[in-house]
Amino acid sequence: MTHLSTILVDDEKRGRTVVKELLNRYCPQVNVVAECSNTLEAKVAIADLNPQLVFLDVSMPLQNAFEMLRELNNITFEIIFVTAHSQYSIQAFKYSAIDYLLKPVSEDLLIDAVTKAQQRIEDKQLNHRLDTLLHNIKNESSSYEKKICIAGIKGFQVIELKNILYLEAESCYTIFYLSDGTKLTSSKTISEYEDIIDEIGFVRVHKSYVVNINYMKEYIKGEGGYIVLLNGKEIEVSRRKKDFFLKIVNKIFIK
Repeated sequence: MTHLSTILVDDEKRGRTVVKELLNRYCPQVNVVAECSNTLEAKVAIADLNPQLVFLDVSMPLQNAFEMLRELNNITFEIIFVTAHSQYSIQAFKYSAIDYLLKPVSEDLLIDAVTKAQQRIEDKQLNHRLDTLLHNIKNESSSYEKKICIAGIKGFQVIELKNILYLEAESCYTIFYLSDGTKLTSSKTISEYEDIIDEIGFVRVHKSYVVNINYMKEYIKGEGGYIVLLNGKEIEVSRRKKDFFLKIVNKIFIK
């Protein structure tokens, strides 16, 4: 069995103890080589031990996890964040396709996060996702300036949310249409992306479409009606989604 050398970073001893006990019980492939109570200890341990995986508490005294990560020159390890933080932080993790665990830690979610981290380590798919997370944390006050990782069959691509015109469902895949005319195909369903980006002007207007209404030129009335985007694309609004769509439009554009 492959053993993942792992460091636990949490200023609360109980937090480290709970994660370590769960790892011992449910994730035998994990080998905890160090425990750290602050980011100073963590930076030393990371430099000395070169871990494959780090469990990192978001909020710690003196310096938080994101500040520490910005100081590291070469991040060659996978990270699983442990957080009790706000909905914003959770959205940032989702945008960036980075695993996080909410306290109290669930064993099922822990197993899933470790399994995915191990797969990424074996596939050597590291840290553009982390760059995306740090960008999004930096732009906390501007949702529209955030980036999102689009999961594909062979990896992922990073794009800016503001460049997405609309999303279209195609079977179990999602096609992203961008403002420069390019298309990206994701291996995730449109419902998964709807859950991530519904707070910043993206609206599910049909079972097959999520639209960035910042690119909407006009709305044509009908049973459901349809949207005309700035590039001339017409997108149907389903009868079931019409009231919700108009409510969002009124909230954003009509003062």
